[in-house]
Amino acid sequence: MKRVNLDHIAATPLDPAVAEAMRPYLDGRFGNPQSLHTDGQEALEAVEDARGRVAALIGAAESEVIFTASGSEANNFAIKGLALARRDKGCHLVLSAIEHQSALHSAKSLEKSGFSSTLVPVDKDGLVDPEEVRKAIRKDTILVSVMLANSEVGSVEPVAEISKVCQAAGVPLHSDAVAAVGSIPVDVGELGVDALSLAADQFYGPKGSGALFIKKGVRLLPFIDGGIQEGGRRAGTENVMGIVGLGKAAEIAGLKLRERAAAMTGLRDKLIDGLPRRVDHVVLTGHREKRLPHHASFCVEFIEGESMLLNLDMKGISVSSGSACTSRALKASHVLLAMGLDHALAQGSLVFSLVDGTTGADIDYVLEVFPPIIERLRGMSPLYTKFLEEKRT
Repeated sequence: MKRVNLDHIAATPLDPAVAEAMRPYLDGRFGNPQSLHTDGQEALEAVEDARGRVAALIGAAESEVIFTASGSEANNFAIKGLALARRDKGCHLVLSAIEHQSALHSAKSLEKSGFSSTLVPVDKDGLVDPEEVRKAIRKDTILVSVMLANSEVGSVEPVAEISKVCQAAGVPLHSDAVAAVGSIPVDVGELGVDALSLAADQFYGPKGSGALFIKKGVRLLPFIDGGIQEGGRRAGTENVMGIVGLGKAAEIAGLKLRERAAAMTGLRDKLIDGLPRRVDHVVLTGHREKRLPHHASFCVEFIEGESMLLNLDMKGISVSSGSACTSRALKASHVLLAMGLDHALAQGSLVFSLVDGTTGADIDYVLEVFPPIIERLRGMSPLYTKFLEEKRT
């Protein structure tokens, strides 16, 4: 059976060059970067080399990059570490309503310790209005967190404009850029952010390897205590192999960014334009133009996303329904609900995400297979039956 994997928001495949760079640290180079002997210093050199590559990808200084085990950890680290470091100045946080659960839950966790948070709404395309951020900021606001791009609907947020609002108010800005780094140009200086999260598995690097940018001079309390690693900001023996993989993936992303984006944008648009033409009552989610180049997302009326996902899988097509962190929860996405979609429509979400190697033939296969699946599922849907009956009356 033909296999077409279009679920790369969950994870991208490991680039062979990344795997090759990591291999020595799996086999023989097992030194601890904190050791003073030759083996340890060799490992430390590899870690610092990777730090430089990650910093170069996002326009940061090497000293501003902290390695983490994931994008979720980086979000937790930034929100909790920045908030706790500024507690003497206030206890109020501002986040967008469509943040990743790792950001939203971090804020909820802080609320148990006396903090409070305000969720800024988004429009029908999932975009945050900088003016809404300005209105949400109070005298006791100590942190704003707005993602750079949303992995469920693909919309790219106006973070540079939001940063101007935050700078005028004297409030630090964190941005979850996990879905963006490696897919679109990201420069922390141009964005004006004080902190930014990223993860290797979003741009052909290894799972379990991420990083947090912290602007020089911004105070951050450690998230993990007990060691001197990462300048005393994150304790624990470094995952040298994962860090090397992240560094190599960052280097390749910097070289291929525009080439990859150009190749995938055309295929993405073919899917965005073609699917609604072939199937009635299919709604594009996210902004049509201001979106990630490899991302197409829809809501299909009268059917649940899980049933479409499973039927597509039986035809050899892998896609996702909602984010990878919530797709098994079998509930409507908080992102889609925040965008104003009703609960029933939000249940019918599908996310297609392209990758290096996706072809026009792959997209053609999806467009061929999708309509009969929807026709069959709607034939079993009481919601669709009711819709047809009301249409006839």
